[in-house]
Amino acid sequence: MAVAILADAHLGGPGGHAEPLVAQLEALPSQGCDHLILLGDLFQAWIGFPRFETAEIRAVVACLRRLRAQGLRVDYVEGNRDFFLSESPYRDAFDRVTLEVAFEEAGCRFLAVHGDGIDASDYAYRFWRRLSKSPPSRFFCRHLPARLARRLVDGTEDRLSRTNFKHKANLPEAAIRRYTERRLREGHDALLFGHFHEQRTWNVGPGRALLLSAWFKTRRVVWASELGGGLLAEANSEPSPPRDSTAAIGPVRGG
Repeated sequence: MAVAILADAHLGGPGGHAEPLVAQLEALPSQGCDHLILLGDLFQAWIGFPRFETAEIRAVVACLRRLRAQGLRVDYVEGNRDFFLSESPYRDAFDRVTLEVAFEEAGCRFLAVHGDGIDASDYAYRFWRRLSKSPPSRFFCRHLPARLARRLVDGTEDRLSRTNFKHKANLPEAAIRRYTERRLREGHDALLFGHFHEQRTWNVGPGRALLLSAWFKTRRVVWASELGGGLLAEANSEPSPPRDSTAAIGPVRGG
């Protein structure tokens, strides 16, 4: 099973409009993809009620439904900007909406997580994250006037952004390493993280921590077969032709 991974598109924000990403996703089956993992924060904010739907959400969800109808497996790992998706009208666009996805490719056992909640000592962020995804917040998003509910979500997200790790200035490498070390003991070979928007790799004991760059920065879909370096066993003796992970995209925007 060929696995493609996409992290942090932030459509409707620094990721811009949906058309470039939709074109990439539509091309995945012809490139041999069997399994797509969306590693959270697909939109600048995704609230699982139709009253908050944007043109970007409509376009991408329609695309994902078409891909699933073609037999592609689609898993969504919730990010910090995703709210109430698991029981939303968008649920049928995915095989799973979850907090992590374990999979294996070419002999390497991966665990993919978003990465925003891995530091147990970051109490302020964990409090605001739990509050933003709580049943009371869900109730208010469902029943308050749309404009007021949006202000509630935006205000909570602002607090999340200001408390979360201060990672815009410094990556929380120690926390990432501790989390990776703990999860590797469960039998994984490599941890995949989104959220931090930077591409980094660290050796952690016998395994690795792999941070994926944000799509809104690179406009690239990542293939699991390209990750892990020496952790990956070659599936075939003959090299596979390169996949065009940047086909049909526009210029990269900053963010």
